[in-house]
Amino acid sequence: QVHLVESGGGLVQPGGSLRLSCAASGSIISIDAMGWYRQAAGNQRELVADITSGGNTNYVDSVKGRFTISRDNAKNTVYLQMNSLKPEDTAVYYCNFRRVLTMTDIGNYWGQGTQVTVSS
Repeated sequence: QVHLVESGGGLVQPGGSLRLSCAASGSIISIDAMGWYRQAAGNQRELVADITSGGNTNYVDSVKGRFTISRDNAKNTVYLQMNSLKPEDTAVYYCNFRRVLTMTDIGNYWGQGTQVTVSS
């Protein structure tokens, strides 16, 4: 069984920074893509950024130049560095690991979500 544990959310003032982390545990052999999604109240969940096993990254236009996604394969962990935060970044952020290969199966997994609130 694979479990994802997120950390790093919280309350920050506009213009501030936060760093989210998401670590996977279990008998993991490899992880293909890792990503971060967010869901604001009343909105659908949207992809914020993702990173492939080869290190290729993709960002939603609204965060380009402000957010940076990275991964540590040895730790099965993905990070999201968020700078110059805006009130419209307020949402619950979820990590997502795709095509996680274990000793017994391959699957997609979600973190439990962490609240990010940008407010003065």
